[in-house]
Amino acid sequence: MTGEDHLKFMKRCLELASKAEGLTYPNPLVGSVIVHDGRIIGEGYHVKAGSRHAEVIAVESVHDRSLLASSTLYVNLEPCSHYGKTPPCADRIIAEGIPVVVAGATDTSAKVSGKGFARLREAGCRVITDIANDECRFINRRFFTVNEKKRPYIVLKWAQSADGFIGRDREKIITDGPLWITGSSERILVHKWRATEQAILVGGETVRADNPRLNVREWPGTNPIRLILSGSGDLPSDLVMNKLIGPQVVFTFFPEKVNMPGMVVVNLNRKEPSAIQVLDYLYRWGIQSLLIEGGSTVLNHFMSLGLWDEARVFQGYQVLGSGVKAPGVRGRLISQQVFSSSRMEIFIREEGEK
Repeated sequence: MTGEDHLKFMKRCLELASKAEGLTYPNPLVGSVIVHDGRIIGEGYHVKAGSRHAEVIAVESVHDRSLLASSTLYVNLEPCSHYGKTPPCADRIIAEGIPVVVAGATDTSAKVSGKGFARLREAGCRVITDIANDECRFINRRFFTVNEKKRPYIVLKWAQSADGFIGRDREKIITDGPLWITGSSERILVHKWRATEQAILVGGETVRADNPRLNVREWPGTNPIRLILSGSGDLPSDLVMNKLIGPQVVFTFFPEKVNMPGMVVVNLNRKEPSAIQVLDYLYRWGIQSLLIEGGSTVLNHFMSLGLWDEARVFQGYQVLGSGVKAPGVRGRLISQQVFSSSRMEIFIREEGEK
């Protein structure tokens, strides 16, 4: 088959893999198709950790197994070569006699890291790699980040006015009430993002001003772990989030001041930046992704250290004239979308940039 054929079938693998976004932690997103004479005869994707892997589902969806001996298996990530909750996919491919495997990206986790490809080749399978490698790495950017950088993938999110303010002056907060820069469509999208990421973080100022729930309400999915970064530990004890199910963590220099029943309190030290301590804690917990929703102090703290991977910025159409200045983001623009109340831009941090 041609390079164009490889790209076409790899795109289908990615479409399948994306169906389980936010559901497979700690496993990656994987889709697989099996092609015979240019026609897809089987396909599948990994649904959740502990369930069958994409390659196995694809194989078992083929009605005529005799065709496997002259078929090509496509998969967006290197087949696993180790025993976990399921047997190695590489062994199953070999056992089924599939002669050609076309893969998108190499699995860089310590348990695989080329071993799957090596096992297939040793068994006489022809292995073609690096097909749509960038796209295949991007869909599993959380998985790759935690394995290669030893920290979660970090997504920043904020909404700013047309003249670049993220919030009102303190006096106007009291007199004018909550500030809504975006509309209902944007809020639904944000709740979808919350269902996709494993943890969500805000600062103490945001908690005191907005009393947020930080859960998923307008999209089906699992609530992220709720995190608060508050150096002072001065937080209300009657927060709405305290009535919700799920783990909550406060990072603070003054743990004795936190009066929030059920909260896990982490004592920060002053020897290293708070952001690094938060990320180390989440990495040791096995958390692969973190959504940071503000406020400006927390966002600027992570950005000043270059500790971000993706920024999702809504810019509203209203002019505030004054207020809390929005962070300045520098990165590669990868996506734009226009809503009735705002325009959204998504940036990716380039290596070496803050």
